[in-house]
Amino acid sequence: MSRLLQIANPHRRAYPSDLSDAEWKIIQPLLPAAKGFGHPRTVDLREILNGIFYVQRSGCQWEMMPHDLPPYGTVYKYFQKWERKGIWKQIHDRLRHKVRTQMGRTEKSSVAIADSQSVETTGKKGEVYGFDGGKLVKGRKRHIVVDSQGLLIGMLVTEANAPERLGAAVVLHEAGNELAQTEVIWVERGYGGENFTRVVQQICGARVEVIERIAKTFEVLPKRWSVERTFGWFNRYRRLSKDYELHSESSEAMIYGSLIRLMIRRLAASSFL
Repeated sequence: MSRLLQIANPHRRAYPSDLSDAEWKIIQPLLPAAKGFGHPRTVDLREILNGIFYVQRSGCQWEMMPHDLPPYGTVYKYFQKWERKGIWKQIHDRLRHKVRTQMGRTEKSSVAIADSQSVETTGKKGEVYGFDGGKLVKGRKRHIVVDSQGLLIGMLVTEANAPERLGAAVVLHEAGNELAQTEVIWVERGYGGENFTRVVQQICGARVEVIERIAKTFEVLPKRWSVERTFGWFNRYRRLSKDYELHSESSEAMIYGSLIRLMIRRLAASSFL
């Protein structure tokens, strides 16, 4: 079927970030249902998502969205509302379980990898940021924990000067239910130490295994390459090239939304195999 016929609005040309029919069928049941009272919903949620995914993929400002998509104010309103209610994370986690099941794995991983990424911010007024002296980056830090396939288990966005160990501990604590079957957490040397190991054992009962870097130049570390691939996935979305958001909660929602788009595409593609 032509991409022109696969979009919700048949009067406009499709953008590369638009949801296909197969992809829409995957995410539609996961979206919040309309209220059973008050003014009925008049917006097309598929086009709302197309607008959000357009911003994430292209990196443009909300007010610079194309005019053939819904009004940017409406699209941004839904993005914010779902951020406040934790909808982005809920959809992400359900899709991650689907992807793992499709791969023949259990919903919850026995392996986790922790790492962080420091990114620049734009210097907006009111923006909260710090300075990462190790990576010489002024901005924010993305603390993530992923499974062996690079799928996100938990995340926290902080100022760039936040300690990696503390950030990882918070992520592990908040993702406690998803770590019920986790036996080992792989980290780099910066996360090592008895205190961190003891905290991790108290949080989820997993052991900590440090993967040492041998060469001084870049190298693909065994067992930890999947977390680097996750950061590589971020690079597919220009909105994540820097931290453009005023609040860290919006930064997390942007990351969840981008990974949701990636997983939907993977699930839809596999359904045709």
